[in-house]
Amino acid sequence: MRIVFCGTPDFAIPSLRAVTKEFEVVGVFTQPDRGNGRRIIEPPVKVEAKRLGLPVYQCENISKDGFDDLVNLKPDCIITCAFGHFLFRKVLSLPKYGVINVHGSLLPKYRGASPVQSAVLNGETETGITIMRTAFEMDSGDILNVERVPILPNETAGELFDRMAELGAKALIKGLKLIESGEAVFTPQDHSKATYCDKLEKDFGNIDFNKTPIELKHFVLGLNPWPSAYTHLPNGKLFKIHRIEIVEGDFGEETGKVVVADTKNGIIVSCKNGGIKLLEVQEEGGKKMDANSYIIGHNIRGISFKKS
Repeated sequence: MRIVFCGTPDFAIPSLRAVTKEFEVVGVFTQPDRGNGRRIIEPPVKVEAKRLGLPVYQCENISKDGFDDLVNLKPDCIITCAFGHFLFRKVLSLPKYGVINVHGSLLPKYRGASPVQSAVLNGETETGITIMRTAFEMDSGDILNVERVPILPNETAGELFDRMAELGAKALIKGLKLIESGEAVFTPQDHSKATYCDKLEKDFGNIDFNKTPIELKHFVLGLNPWPSAYTHLPNGKLFKIHRIEIVEGDFGEETGKVVVADTKNGIIVSCKNGGIKLLEVQEEGGKKMDANSYIIGHNIRGISFKKS
C-alpha cells in the first residue's frame, strides 16, 4: 500500500514513525517553514521526515499548490494527522482507500482544531483517538476504530498530547492493517451528538477569577503549555500561571485578590466560591518558577489580579 503522510506538529511524529515501519511511505506533506526572516522554523514533521529519508513536500494548500505533486505520487491511501489543511473533494477521492485521519477526540465529540485542550478545559475524565475516513465536512467521516484514554486528575493538555500522540500511532496502524486485509468496517457518526471546538488564540488564556476553583484548575491545565493561562500584575506586566491547586475556605467577596503570599503557605488567590493556590508562575521577562521561589523576591500580598 503506497501511503502519503500529511502532518505538521510534534503530535504527528509518532504516527509518521509507525507508518514508515509498517508501510511504504512515498511522500510526506507538511506546511511551509515559518519565521520572521532572521529565524526560520521548520515544521517538526519535516524535520522527522528528513531524518527518516522520506521525500518532503511543503505547500500552503495541498488541494491547490500541492495537488500535482500528490497526483504524481499515486497514493493508495493518504493519512492526515494534525495537518492543518482543508481538503477539497478531488483530494478525498484520489486514493483507492481514501483519506484516513487521526483525530484527538472521541468523535463526534470535539470536532475541530483543539480537541485535546478542550477535553481538559471542560473537565472531561476520558478522551481518546478516533481513526476515521475523512469526509468533506469537518471531522464528520465514518469511524474505523477508536482507542480510549483516561485524563489524569492533574494532567496538563501538553502531557495528555504526548500520551495521545503515541496512542494515535497505535490506533492508526491497527486501522491501516484492517484496511489492508479487507476487514475494515466504517461506522457512521451520530451527527446529532456532534460538538465543536475552535482553534485556540493567544489571548484566550486571560483568566477570569469569577470562575470557581475547579473551573480555574481545568482552565490552567487545559492551556498548559500554550497559550498559557495568564493575568496581569498591577504594573501591567504579564503574569502566567502554569499550575494551581484548589484551596477550600472563604476568602471574601473580592475575586482575584492575593490573600496569602508567604513561603509557608504559598500564594493563594480568591475566586468564586473559594480560592486557588498558585504552584508554578512566570512573570513577563522572567523564567518559569515555583510560587515559593517567586515570593522570595516579590511582595504581592494584597494585590488584585483583574481580567483585562
